[in-house]
Amino acid sequence: MRYIVLLIISMMLCGAAMAKDLSQNEALKLREAGTIIALDELLTRIDNRYPNARLLDIELDEEDERYVYEVELITRDGVVRELLINAATGAILEDEIDD
Repeated sequence: MRYIVLLIISMMLCGAAMAKDLSQNEALKLREAGTIIALDELLTRIDNRYPNARLLDIELDEEDERYVYEVELITRDGVVRELLINAATGAILEDEIDD
């Protein structure tokens, strides 16, 4: 049992080390270079999928050598969702209900 707990903790730490939060300046440089889509385009795509949802949080991260937006929102039905979006293409990679 102790081994399993240590393994889980180890996996959590490795996962945390793989993602890098990017600063506003880094995000601006990536946008100006055309590497990532603009925030207004991202918000339009989110609104098309979840009309009238309220944005709770958004972060730009670098994970596994790609840029992703991590988005948390609350739908008009009161459901909190977490989206993982490819920052280069705008494709939704994950869409889950937040517990």
